[in-house]
Amino acid sequence: MEMHEIRYFLAACQTLNFHRAAELVHVGQPALTRAIQKLEGDLGGYLFRREKGHVQLTDFGCLMRTHLEDVFKRSESAKRTARSFLTLEEAPLTLGVMCTIGPMRFVGFLNAFRDLHPGIEVTVIEGAANHLADLLLDGKLDLALVARPEPFDRKLKTEPVYTERFGLAFSTGHPFELRNTLHLSDVRGQAYLDRINCEYSNHIDELCRSLGIEIESAYRSEREDWILAMVAAGMGVCFMAEFSASQPGVCHRPVVDPEIVREVSLVTVAGRSHSPAIDAFANAVRDYDWKTSLT
Repeated sequence: MEMHEIRYFLAACQTLNFHRAAELVHVGQPALTRAIQKLEGDLGGYLFRREKGHVQLTDFGCLMRTHLEDVFKRSESAKRTARSFLTLEEAPLTLGVMCTIGPMRFVGFLNAFRDLHPGIEVTVIEGAANHLADLLLDGKLDLALVARPEPFDRKLKTEPVYTERFGLAFSTGHPFELRNTLHLSDVRGQAYLDRINCEYSNHIDELCRSLGIEIESAYRSEREDWILAMVAAGMGVCFMAEFSASQPGVCHRPVVDPEIVREVSLVTVAGRSHSPAIDAFANAVRDYDWKTSLT
């Protein structure tokens, strides 16, 4: 059976008159009659009793009407969903954002994207870099914003978005506030706040060890907000990317000699087909003025 046959049948059920039913669906009466006869042949029984001047549903027709109404409603619902999805009116998108990316900087982009595509429903999943990469490969994320010092899995496609320098975060009033830049050695003697989910922790630790610099950890946490709160309270310092140190009471100075820079990338699964919503988001990331937004 075909959907137009079901539509003609339901119109005839509504009007109980083939002539008016044909007018309702904008076809000639012969075409409607043929379609209903074909439907009866496919289903194996008469749907109507044809009497002079009018028609009546048979018991079989009444039974089939309930089922075919459901089929028609589901078909129309599927068409509406497909139309909304393809025209970005009600399109879902799941985005992974590395937990060490400063949300205050990223919120500006999300606001701009919402203005451009109000119908795209974005779900943000926060996590560590390796965890987000696994979620991408498992199909649980559409795309992600991630940075890491090591190369990404070859199954992932990366596009650079922006770079930012690492430095030391410390509380307002700390002696570091009087300097424009800091050195790795400046961490000596400082109570250190260890960010467990920092993707550059091992890289920074190795640099410090190679220079004979010891880090004295006072507290460790996987929560960026807790670390920032402790920094603001003067409980210690920590290495952090410059755009993540955005909480009141927290200052940041970049580390030089050696300079440590991370590249935040838009990451997707290589070769995987993308929905219109994913393409729209990726294009918005590429077109967004990250330099201006990050100053």
